[in-house]
Amino acid sequence: MKQPSKKSRKPLVLVPACNRMMGDHPFQMAGKKYIDAVRLAGCLPLIVPSSSADEVDELLDHAEGVFLTGSKSNVHASHYGETTRDESLPQDRVRDDWVLPLIPKAIARGLPILGICRGFQEANVALGGSLHQAVQEQPGLADHRAGPGTPDEQYAFAHEVDVQADGLLAGLLDAPRIRVNSLHGQGIKRLAEGLRIEAKADDGLVEAFSVEGARGFALFVQWHPEWQAASNPVSQRILAAFGRACMDYQGRDPET
Repeated sequence: MKQPSKKSRKPLVLVPACNRMMGDHPFQMAGKKYIDAVRLAGCLPLIVPSSSADEVDELLDHAEGVFLTGSKSNVHASHYGETTRDESLPQDRVRDDWVLPLIPKAIARGLPILGICRGFQEANVALGGSLHQAVQEQPGLADHRAGPGTPDEQYAFAHEVDVQADGLLAGLLDAPRIRVNSLHGQGIKRLAEGLRIEAKADDGLVEAFSVEGARGFALFVQWHPEWQAASNPVSQRILAAFGRACMDYQGRDPET
């Protein structure tokens, strides 16, 4: 049976899995809302389990994009030279161990990459930055954590952000301020060198950044554009731009 050519199929987007215990058994999984968002972008999602270094390189050889999901787990503080402040908070060392090295590799290839919430924090750490482990305890910063209630209540718009002029996000949205559903306990402490701030909350906390001089689309947001994305114009623009970038990467000359 003849296989479809690379250019005739949807772009393949890697979605790194989180690690969870279900009863006594370990599972690797990704939330449906993230998979739906990749499909809304016009791409084909592939949930990827924890992988060795050689497997990561081979996966990137086959991919046209990377989508870093949010998660309840935090990036382990040892990756930015600190001890863990609260050991009771969920960690995912397995995801850390292979996704953190994947990020600079994907960026170096010019592979389109979109990171959300944990993915936003992962990228900053992977590229040399650090995190506040408890944003709500930092002088001058607000409490960005989710409140109680149903998912619809938790993922409702929490605050506005200022979109920085002349950036990637400003070009996509054509709006100086947008409302976001940002819910997180950790946040950017030191932005990694080579990253450009794309949006800030009113308390000054970085809510979006891009990679300066990146060969491909590289945008990372602290909020959750995947949530009910089909009815959110801001989410639609972000996902459409990511999808176009994946299609462009798919059609590129492999020698360039």
